[in-house]
Amino acid sequence: MTNLQQLLARRTFLRQTGVGVGAAALSTILDPAALLGAGAEPAKAGPAGGGVINPLHYTPRAKRVIFLCMAGGPSHLETFDYKPKLDELAGKPMPESFTRGMPIAQLQGKELKVGGHVTKFKQYGKSGQTFSDYLPHMAKLADDVCIVRSMVTEQINHDPAHTFMNTGSQIAGRPSMGAWALYGLGAETQDLPGFVVMTSVGGRNPQPIAARQWGAGFLPSKYQGVEFHATGDPVHYVGSPAGYDKERQRDVIDTAGELNKMQMARTNNPEIATRIAQYEMAFRMQASVPELVDMSDEPQHILDMYGVKKPGDGSFASNCLLARRLAERGVRFIHLYHRGWDHHGGLKHFMGVCSGLCDQPTAALIRDLKQRGMLDDTLIIWGGEFGRTPMAQGDGRDHHIKGFSMMLAGGGIKGGVTHGNTDDLGYSAIENPVHVRDLHATMLHQLGIDHERFTVKHQGLDVKLTGVEKARPVKAILA
Repeated sequence: MTNLQQLLARRTFLRQTGVGVGAAALSTILDPAALLGAGAEPAKAGPAGGGVINPLHYTPRAKRVIFLCMAGGPSHLETFDYKPKLDELAGKPMPESFTRGMPIAQLQGKELKVGGHVTKFKQYGKSGQTFSDYLPHMAKLADDVCIVRSMVTEQINHDPAHTFMNTGSQIAGRPSMGAWALYGLGAETQDLPGFVVMTSVGGRNPQPIAARQWGAGFLPSKYQGVEFHATGDPVHYVGSPAGYDKERQRDVIDTAGELNKMQMARTNNPEIATRIAQYEMAFRMQASVPELVDMSDEPQHILDMYGVKKPGDGSFASNCLLARRLAERGVRFIHLYHRGWDHHGGLKHFMGVCSGLCDQPTAALIRDLKQRGMLDDTLIIWGGEFGRTPMAQGDGRDHHIKGFSMMLAGGGIKGGVTHGNTDDLGYSAIENPVHVRDLHATMLHQLGIDHERFTVKHQGLDVKLTGVEKARPVKAILA
């Protein structure tokens, strides 16, 4: 054989085997069971939707997460963290021993005075957990929820603070926690996205939320969150064009799929596999989404429990009810943002507005999941990107990162437990501090994932949701 013949034969072999490998890779991405052989089943210990963690590191306590983000930063001093000393010193200069060398947002360089509570607090349930009068519905669930009063974060302005809370990094472009969860566990449904986002407004200065907060970062884009909208089509561009029947659209999708498979075989680009999967998902969603958002099958007492005035109106109440319906249908991560908690002024009034919109639906969601037997395997997290200062900002409070509160329920979290504490004025977490990275580690642990072993190679580094600094699951709050 001549050198030219050998070269041509080698190229032909590489091209043909490359196509074969590409096709095999594609079939594995689209059908994880494809490599298991005829009649074989995936490992029982692994997630149903083909996640990369198979088998799971731990026995999972939660199958899904519902993160209720109070965007803007609710005041822990008007929700869960009662400090008698705050009222005693109200209007007096803030002791410099608390604030010296500490990061401050808009109050930087100004005279700092203590701001007293603008509401009353009581203890509830057998556990005696403390809630403010702004949260009467959540207070009735005191024995079902865990309050963490020693949260700490690192970013003091809204956008980077959201980025840090959602991605574990202040660097934009990292995968969101919903994308990490979906990547690790896979999806439980083939008819809806595995990660869904909804937003609502009401209160002071609706906080802008960028779509990167639910992005996939350097993970394949199939893992990014899908935003559902309150008006028009719930999901943009899912509906068929006028004059297209289902048969004709199926033919178009099949043809586009074949072309994409040919390109995938040549390039082995995972984004092409994402494109194929998303075409198929969109086709199935044309049937599943209208049924999902049609709440006419919900009895009136359920609508009343959530405080839903008009189903599908984009309110937090309607979104909470829709979150339950999404959870029932196998959606892995559901992220609700309520934009209105940035209370630099009018604290007393706007706390009433925001709590009035969010307290009852939050309690209803927990109660509804519990009565349906779903709370045990659904982890609910309630809170903002940071808290508010003990120092008054006129009749409001500034951003605060050194100590704030969040509430958790379900998913193997102990009920009736208050974890950690802040100092006498609610400034710094001094007892059992819980960093945002610890929150992420706890969430992954309850989903059956060891955060230390859940990494993705990116730019030469093994990147993980919890970053490079030490993080640990908060074992004290786990049932």
